[in-house]
Amino acid sequence: MAIQNATSTSSIDPNSGFCPKTGTYHSLRPLAPLPPPSAPLSVTDYIFSHLASHPPPATATALVDVSTSRGVAYPELIRRVRSLSSSLRSRLGLSRGDCALIISPNSLDIPVLYLSLFSIGVAVSPCNPSSTAPEILHLIQLSRPSIAFAMSKTASKVPSPPLGTVLIDSPEVESLMRVVVPAGDPDQIDVSQSDTAAILYSSGTTTGKVKAVALTHRNLTSMVAGSYAVRAARASTAVALCTVPYFHAFGFTYCVRSVAMGETLVCMGRFRMEEMGRAIERFRVSHTAVAPPVVIAMVKGGSVMEGYDFSSLEVVVCGGAPLPATVVARFKDRFPNVQLAQGYGLTESTGRAFGTVGPKESAVVGATGKLVPDCEAKIIDPDTGAFLPPCKVGELWVRGSSIMKGYVGDEQATRAIVDTEGWLRTGDLCYIDGQGFLFFVDRIKEIIKYKGYQVAPGELEHLLQSHPDVVDAAVAPYPDEEAGQIPMAFIVRRPGSAVDEPSIKAFVAQMVAPYKKIRHVMFIDSIPKNAAGKVLRRELSKLASLGGASKI
Repeated sequence: MAIQNATSTSSIDPNSGFCPKTGTYHSLRPLAPLPPPSAPLSVTDYIFSHLASHPPPATATALVDVSTSRGVAYPELIRRVRSLSSSLRSRLGLSRGDCALIISPNSLDIPVLYLSLFSIGVAVSPCNPSSTAPEILHLIQLSRPSIAFAMSKTASKVPSPPLGTVLIDSPEVESLMRVVVPAGDPDQIDVSQSDTAAILYSSGTTTGKVKAVALTHRNLTSMVAGSYAVRAARASTAVALCTVPYFHAFGFTYCVRSVAMGETLVCMGRFRMEEMGRAIERFRVSHTAVAPPVVIAMVKGGSVMEGYDFSSLEVVVCGGAPLPATVVARFKDRFPNVQLAQGYGLTESTGRAFGTVGPKESAVVGATGKLVPDCEAKIIDPDTGAFLPPCKVGELWVRGSSIMKGYVGDEQATRAIVDTEGWLRTGDLCYIDGQGFLFFVDRIKEIIKYKGYQVAPGELEHLLQSHPDVVDAAVAPYPDEEAGQIPMAFIVRRPGSAVDEPSIKAFVAQMVAPYKKIRHVMFIDSIPKNAAGKVLRRELSKLASLGGASKI
């Protein structure tokens, strides 16, 4: 029975989805029917079945490359996937249960490779091509791949796996996609929905140690089915540009979802703001997925994106980290006809657990949307363990068919984050309002404890980023013998600005309670962030320990 069926009971608030009897928030989205769990089905077969019953227009392009303008139509995409799937088994010796490490920037071939590997039961494990050889070795020790797919420039960093390393940018891959596969292939592999489809890498929610997140075919199918359930009818094919790396959970799920929805996925390799502007104009992009730093760059005065035609743009999907309200307001001023759709999710939840749908939801400032189909949530008091009603801040827990299988080879870490009832503890402080919108407050482990008071770095960062002389800002805890921890600000000044430490402190002090005041300031050239735009506070703490901050 789908989770949403519980919403038929009278005890559930029809606005927030909250049930006061159980303390559970239920999704109020349309139902997303899923195949029976026992049915053998890969996520690729699920997607292709849907494309067969809801075919894109005959003229629709599935994939297009920004640098070459080369396009792949949907019939050609399906043929390529079928051919590559056959070649991976017959020529390279891959079989169900294997794992493939993929080290590559975004390209036209990556979605084809993902779908092909899914279809034969081989787990896809993409990683950052800029990772060092020791970092890649650590990932290999976690996922234990049978084969690697890499670009020529990155192949040297990969210790040779049992079945070797295939160069994605070599003629060999193209030849593997041109094998003729007879109809009704007798060697078709039955893939279980509980099989691991992808192994993505996450720091988890309890420690900073890299973990290998196992996502099943059922998890990915649920993610796709949820997108089908909320899809609005449109007169033309959506054109989607994903600027987020496909190795990141956000980019990975967006890439798979875009093809599943019959959209045109515009593939851009190395990200540049100017290239993004040209791509939106040239390919008439309607939807684009970006990390928060890109949104910030889009609204800056004198932006490098000036002069491009954005009239085709309908939705900018932003995820990975929260956006300051000031940035959202500036975006709406500059792009009044474009929806800024934010979402909330983790690698462990197969991407989005909450998301905005449509212009009305996108207009709710500060919110990261509502529960996706087939998903439940709780807000738990971190001190007492009691569930909390709407508008009360606590730790967000989520449950549903998109929750990960677990951390590969780490049952202890899995048990620490997913309880016996399937609830995933996110480690994030949030609240859900009376209309079912999620508002992110901060990471529990990043909350600054000042003399017993809790200070959310995100709140101070949003204030600092509203200062006219601040380009970017981050806040991290600084050890203090008397207070325990004090808030320290790291500031990137506007070029030419002479803003100093006292003025920054005074700016914040006039808008917050005394215990939230900034006590240290350090001016730096850039804020260290990961690929998704999240602030790397550990790097800031290391920077602070090297000196350069003065206490008042």
